[in-house]
Amino acid sequence: MCRSIKTLFNFEPPATEEEIRAAALQFVRKLSGFNKPSQANEAAFTQAVDDVTAAARVLLDSLSTTAQPRDREVEAGKARERSRLRFKPRPARGAS
Repeated sequence: MCRSIKTLFNFEPPATEEEIRAAALQFVRKLSGFNKPSQANEAAFTQAVDDVTAAARVLLDSLSTTAQPRDREVEAGKARERSRLRFKPRPARGAS
């Protein structure tokens, strides 16, 4: 679940509210163990997502760096290459 949470700081253009909320949703899902909460837990779950989204926004707005902003397309390409190498098909056993 948490592998889909992406780094949001120091990108050009900056992270959108949708990206921040998606990361908060994944975080709350991981903590709660719920992909979709029951009706009894829905209000608490939604409130937690709202709170984590707000905290993440405050954090991102408070951070500073002297590093150049990263390019989203370049970083996405690096991630695709890492994935390709990680999930590269392996030769069948016993094959020569």
